[in-house]
Amino acid sequence: MLSWDEFEKEDDAETAVATANNATAMADMNIDKLDQVGGAAAEEARAVSADDSAAIARAKAALDELDIAEGLAELEGTSARVAVDEKRMINCRADLNQLVPFKYDWAWQKYLDGCANHWMPQEVNMNADIALWKSTDGLTDDERRIVMRNLGFFSTADSLVANNLVLAVYRLITNPECRQYILRQAFEEAIHTHAYQYCIESLAMDEGEIFNMYHEIPSVAKKASWGLKYTRSISDPKFETGTVETDKELLRNLIAYYCVLEGIFFYCGFTQILSMGRRNKMTGVAEQFQYILRDESMHLNFGIDVINQIKIENPHLWDASMKEEATQMILQGTQLEIEYARDTMPRGVLGMNAAMMEDYLKFIANRRLTQIGLKEEYPGTTNPFPWMSEIMDLKKEKNFFETRVIEYQTGGALSWD
Repeated sequence: MLSWDEFEKEDDAETAVATANNATAMADMNIDKLDQVGGAAAEEARAVSADDSAAIARAKAALDELDIAEGLAELEGTSARVAVDEKRMINCRADLNQLVPFKYDWAWQKYLDGCANHWMPQEVNMNADIALWKSTDGLTDDERRIVMRNLGFFSTADSLVANNLVLAVYRLITNPECRQYILRQAFEEAIHTHAYQYCIESLAMDEGEIFNMYHEIPSVAKKASWGLKYTRSISDPKFETGTVETDKELLRNLIAYYCVLEGIFFYCGFTQILSMGRRNKMTGVAEQFQYILRDESMHLNFGIDVINQIKIENPHLWDASMKEEATQMILQGTQLEIEYARDTMPRGVLGMNAAMMEDYLKFIANRRLTQIGLKEEYPGTTNPFPWMSEIMDLKKEKNFFETRVIEYQTGGALSWD
């Protein structure tokens, strides 16, 4: 008497023979024949069968009416294969969904570097910071003011940057490898906002007070307002590049956000917090800021490359008026950061004072000006904080995960139930 296992073995044997015969037949086909057979099989799968429910039959019928040509315009390009020379930073008509061949290898490399530099805020041990913050004599009033002011500004600033990237810049930059990096940057901005929130929560700060500083503290509000005015027009979904004026508007936005917001507005606060960490104070917050600074340095370098590439491809945009406007933007940003430095540091603290910070910001401003082809406006200014250059040097490797204290789930460990 046969068991069910034996029936299954016979069925398996018959299936194996049929599969082998099909494989032999398919192996004899060339690519063209495979395309033909595959297409026919796909059409056959669309046929309504007796086993299909009414809902499934309606779904198949609806797909019979699908016109694939209707979606081509939304793919922002033609169906032709893309040649490298057709790629452009803005106003490109080639298919933006074709990532390769790369035209800007530096953009793809920055994407890879960003992925390799991944971190999460919970990996940083905040216990020492919590104890120090709770201690009545752990920090001076000046030091507490610095921590609160900087968490107040940065907790909002990275959200402003992320909104600008997602709602405006990504749509208007028409190069897929650059878009790939922008997606990575947007995720990193989310991590940075998370990090500030994690610090604020760990230290049991008044969240309403900290997150509303960009409304309530003038030196913080001015910086946020200055950046927002360069987003208003290009964040309009109807805004399109393609004219000299609209292309310049995008260029203004890129200079405002990469050269000033990320390239100047972050530097006073980062220097203050990292100086605190060098003195073994608020080491957890300082470590978070160091990771963030590493990301921001890459964001800045990417933005500078994008700005300069747009100038190369569209030299008519970089006229005398645009150069003067860009210079003024960087000088205005520097002035706002100097005022922020004086507000956060009304007297000497952490081995620095507002006058030293002003020199440093002028040094940074000169760097931003020359990076986009403009002349220095603060000749002879030197860097009073050479240790900051050491921290920002991306060539100097650091094991960013040597201080991990919490394991978090990776994709392979997640349950999808």
